[in-house]
Amino acid sequence: MKWIRFTIDTCVDAVDILSYELDEIGVEGIEIEDHLPLSEEDKQKMFVDILPDPVEVDDKAKVSFYMDSETCDPERVLLQVQQILAEVGSYSEIGEGTVSISETEDKDWINNWKQYFKPFRASDRIAICPTWMEPDTSPEILTPTETGEDPMVLRIDPGIAFGTGSHETTKLCIQALDSLLKPGDRILDVGCGSGILSITALLLGASHVTAIDIDELAVNAARENFDANAVDSTKYNLFQGNLLSDNKVVEQLSELPYDIVAANILPDVLVPLTPLVPRLLRAGGVYITSGILAERAEEVRDALVAAGFSEIVLTPMGEWVAFSCSLR
Repeated sequence: MKWIRFTIDTCVDAVDILSYELDEIGVEGIEIEDHLPLSEEDKQKMFVDILPDPVEVDDKAKVSFYMDSETCDPERVLLQVQQILAEVGSYSEIGEGTVSISETEDKDWINNWKQYFKPFRASDRIAICPTWMEPDTSPEILTPTETGEDPMVLRIDPGIAFGTGSHETTKLCIQALDSLLKPGDRILDVGCGSGILSITALLLGASHVTAIDIDELAVNAARENFDANAVDSTKYNLFQGNLLSDNKVVEQLSELPYDIVAANILPDVLVPLTPLVPRLLRAGGVYITSGILAERAEEVRDALVAAGFSEIVLTPMGEWVAFSCSLR
């Protein structure tokens, strides 16, 4: 299906009222682009493995929407939008207040990104392959491990908005698990996203994994990936929750301490999360943290020290770092 894209160049202050007016003429969904920094609430919700690049802050914004090219009368819609801009502009700042039209290609936009997700080797023992491909399409990921064994293949479909595991932050966690996890360990995966770290841990010999995320969509994506890897349902618990705002969740998870806690999250979440982790770990347990830009490493290290962790090891990859440490 081909779509006609209407894009309004406006300003941040006008976005809400324009959204309302577009809804009144039957526009069912809009896309907003602006240059505002993330709020603290947004940051706390970002249990992801790729952070947005910083942008130069200004008040410009774009509001876009799409119409079916076979049923849309572009001139009529354009006239309606221009009338809205004239009306809103009579009592509010609307920035440039211009509208442009373009036609998209005939593509499956929901699934088109999949062509860029290829099988890859995440660590010595773990290879990752999308569910819609076969590992042997990339035979280089199947080379034997350092001990001569075949790597274990994790099948993943990240869903609409969750990580594929290819970003440095997730690779750092996977490699730490590959190095530190012992058969029979119990693992807590905080901010599990698509479930990559949890499934990795089970492939590496963990006896049980508990995976938690604040986003219901992430929990659903993780559950589908557990199924795609034929994980025994008795081997994991998966649920939605927030350790920072719900002490009952912390109490529930601390009843049977874990051997490893892994958290691939932003420093803005890692720093307040870290003081809670000792309640969740057994004595001598391991805490793996990632999602950290190198420039914020000291901030996270200070939180680890303050929480009583020792043997703190920093591992860099590109612009990112991960920490592994033990509970004294």
